[in-house]
Amino acid sequence: MCITCLLRVFVEAAINVVSGALTLALFIRVALSWIPGARLPVLGGVVYASTDWLLAAVRRVVRPIDGTDFSPLAALLLINAVTFLLLRILPPVI
Repeated sequence: MCITCLLRVFVEAAINVVSGALTLALFIRVALSWIPGARLPVLGGVVYASTDWLLAAVRRVVRPIDGTDFSPLAALLLINAVTFLLLRILPPVI
């Protein structure tokens, strides 16, 4: 097995893990927002800290419509688009 092949597989796996973790954190954050007063001390803190930066950036572009916040949906679409683009620019394994 060549070193560049292993490196490509490692980078691809890292991109997928980060993308999956952000997606999971967004889903947990949305679920916690539906339950009043459910900011769990440990899990909620980690989830909010790991998604605040992304949602703050998306909220500057996507404004609430009739009081409904679509920024988690837009962030999810952005995560998927960036993941797709990053995986497409990786060189193919020979």
